[in-house]
Amino acid sequence: ALEPTYNKPDDTSSYASPERELGRNEFLTLLVAQLKHQDPLNPMESTEFTAQLAQFSSLEQLFDINDNLEILQGAEDSQRLENLLDYIGKEIKSSDSTITLNNGKAFGGSYTLEETGNVIISIFDTEGSEIRTIYRDDQEAGEHNVDFDGKDNYGYRVPDGYYSFSVQAFDNEGFSIEVSTGLSGLVTAVTYQGGIPYLMVGDHLINPESVTEVSLTETG
Repeated sequence: ALEPTYNKPDDTSSYASPERELGRNEFLTLLVAQLKHQDPLNPMESTEFTAQLAQFSSLEQLFDINDNLEILQGAEDSQRLENLLDYIGKEIKSSDSTITLNNGKAFGGSYTLEETGNVIISIFDTEGSEIRTIYRDDQEAGEHNVDFDGKDNYGYRVPDGYYSFSVQAFDNEGFSIEVSTGLSGLVTAVTYQGGIPYLMVGDHLINPESVTEVSLTETG
C-alpha cells in the first residue's frame, strides 16, 4: 500500500521578522523629540503637526478600544465559567461525537454499548476523510472512551484540531449491537484541557456544547 507523503514546510528563515508596533508612550516620545530637535529656521508646518496629533489621537482610541475588548472578553469568560459550574452535581445526557486533539493528546470522545461486543471506531478529519480505524474485541457493555492516540492508520501523528468519530458494534455472530455516542451521568467537576472547557463525568470529558439534557439528582 502507498504511504502518504508529508512535505517539510518551506524554510522561512529568509522572511524578515515583523517590526514591533509603537505604543502610545513611544509615539508621544518621538513626537516630543521631533519638536525639540526641529530646525528653528525650518519649523514643522502646522498642517504636518496637526496630522501627527490626529494620528496620535487615533492611536489612543485604538488602545482604548483594545482595553475595552479585553475587559469584555474577561467578563464573557467569567460568565461562561459560572454557567458551566452550574452543571456540577447535576445529571446530564450528551450526544458528543467529537474529539479535540491538542499537543498530540486527545480529549473527549465517549460511547455507550448496550451489550458486550466487537467494536469498530472510525475517526474522521474535518473534511470527512477517515484517518484511523480502531478495533476492539469483546468490549463489555457500558460507557467507554475512544482513547485516540493522535495517529493515523500509517502511524503518523495527525495535526492538532477537531475530529469526529463513529462507532459500530457486532456480537460474535455478526449481528449489530446498539451503540450510541456520548453518555449520561453526574457532573463532578469542570476542567480545562488545552484552553477548552470540559465537564467531568466519571473519568470522561464531555464537551458542554453536546449536552442534550440536564436534570437534578434525586435525593433520598
